[in-house]
Amino acid sequence: MKNRKLKLFYLLFLLGFSSIYSQYTEVINSNKPGFSESPYSVGTGVYQFESNLFLRNTSVEPTFSVPQSLGFDMLFRTSFLLERLEINANISYQRDKIAFKNIFTSDYATTGFREFTIGAKYLIFQQEYNDKSKEVRSWKKRMAFDTKRLVPSVAVYAGLNTDFVNDIYKTGSMSPKAGILLQNNLSNDFNVITNFYYDKIGTDFSEFSYIFTGTYTFSDRWSGFFENQTVFQKHQNNTNLGTGLAYLYNKDLQINTSARFLFEGKAQGFYAGLGISYRINKHQDSFKETSNTENDRKNTPITRYNKKQSSFFSRILGIFTKKRSERASRKRTKRKRNN
Repeated sequence: MKNRKLKLFYLLFLLGFSSIYSQYTEVINSNKPGFSESPYSVGTGVYQFESNLFLRNTSVEPTFSVPQSLGFDMLFRTSFLLERLEINANISYQRDKIAFKNIFTSDYATTGFREFTIGAKYLIFQQEYNDKSKEVRSWKKRMAFDTKRLVPSVAVYAGLNTDFVNDIYKTGSMSPKAGILLQNNLSNDFNVITNFYYDKIGTDFSEFSYIFTGTYTFSDRWSGFFENQTVFQKHQNNTNLGTGLAYLYNKDLQINTSARFLFEGKAQGFYAGLGISYRINKHQDSFKETSNTENDRKNTPITRYNKKQSSFFSRILGIFTKKRSERASRKRTKRKRNN
């Protein structure tokens, strides 16, 4: 019974400990306009919508193909319970042109969901970097590259592809999706995100993909990116090379645009997107600072735990302190009597 209580205590303690590593940022942190996903959560109390209006156009290949799509995709992100845990939903609704090319080319249009995926990610390792601004003794050390930046922050992703999609995208049943999300902040202005996914697991349409994205911040408002995504499928491989810009309108609103070159089997084409990312910010810090004096205390699970422990040990140590003071008092009284 005691072992069970001890294990439960350690579990609750670790959960509380992990919650103090806040993923929340003062300004919106959007994955758009890239296709990759950062390992970091939006933070508790944040409800974030990342939308994109896009046009995709490729050449018509023999037999069945989808040479053109006009649509809207949106990623919804939120976090609760734990700062490191994020719940998200990714949907894409579009109008597709279906083409057949033999002697003549015929086509028709269909509308519906291409993707409807619900998932979650958890940050299992967050890399910390040295603050070089505090190095005042050596210019060389202050300007030296921090080798910790070569080790990425890591998150794991697990999702479920629902079957609420257009007939041309159905795989026969719901299917899982798994991924590993990495991010290297190589400098204060440049970061690299790498994603690996195994999608539609257990179906005849299973695929493996990777995404490599580099993002550079030009100023407090503007940032740009370049990206390479490759999807390995059973019958063909699809690759796109993209670039784009993002503009921070205010701390809760971002506007972005992107363009891509597409190489889908033998077909080639382009992709253009225009998007908006917006968040509803209800985040509250896990502590409250009342002043800048030494009496300030942070109300976190760790500090509450330490207070309990210190009060417990203080009582034990108080017993020995009291006994020592009593012995010293008796010695002083004895010396006075002898004198």
